[in-house]
Amino acid sequence: MYTGHCLCGDIRFEYDGRLGPVALCHCSQCRRAHGSAFSASAPVQKVRFRFVSGEDNITEFESRPGKFRGFCSRCGSQLYSRVDAIPGILRLRVGWLNEPLGKGPAHHVFVGSKSDWFEITDELPQFDKTERTNDPH
Repeated sequence: MYTGHCLCGDIRFEYDGRLGPVALCHCSQCRRAHGSAFSASAPVQKVRFRFVSGEDNITEFESRPGKFRGFCSRCGSQLYSRVDAIPGILRLRVGWLNEPLGKGPAHHVFVGSKSDWFEITDELPQFDKTERTNDPH
């Protein structure tokens, strides 16, 4: 079981499934949304995920047609993204998990648009686009 909450603590969740592979996304939208070189997220099954409190404080922004980014309307914490084309999966931002992940990132995605001020120095696989083949079962 994983639990987590946003920065202000208003939004809390539970997830009783397996986390998919953690992706480090370097696209310009993730950089802008997080104010950082990349975002870290893992796919989770929506049916195994539930909000314990504060769901009414979530605001979603449609960052491109059919893709929505959820965040806390009070503190601004980035919570997840979801795509209409894959309705059963949320991409959970792993920074708001309370428990240790027990694993590191699996790969970098959208490296063709990464910032010029951050250098990838690890040996993880790098992709120009996202990998959708490793969603949790």
